[in-house]
Amino acid sequence: MKVPNNVLWFEVLLYLSLTLDALSVAFQDRAAGGDLLGPMIMEAGLILLLTYFVYLAAQKRKNWPRWVLIALLVLSVLSMLPLVAENGLELDSAIEIVSCILTTVGLYLSYTGNAKGWFNA
Repeated sequence: MKVPNNVLWFEVLLYLSLTLDALSVAFQDRAAGGDLLGPMIMEAGLILLLTYFVYLAAQKRKNWPRWVLIALLVLSVLSMLPLVAENGLELDSAIEIVSCILTTVGLYLSYTGNAKGWFNA
């Protein structure tokens, strides 16, 4: 069965968003010092897990990963707002904002148009 266009765009936009998230980790402020290897490994693991969720939703037609992605998007936006308010717009926060926009558009497309009926409960 052919993947609907909206589902294809959902997949592409979310993979692009996760790629930007990986770049954001690379540009994080390292001036604070300390051991950053542990948090970077955790963030890389989370990015891989989210990549798997996108795969499950788009290719395996699972519905629940989309809801997890929505919840994580909301948490991401809520955690980013105080940082942007305090530090202003920096390179890593600008990348994260673009990533959130891509995720929002991708998730919207997964619930509209020819994507309806693609996902199993």
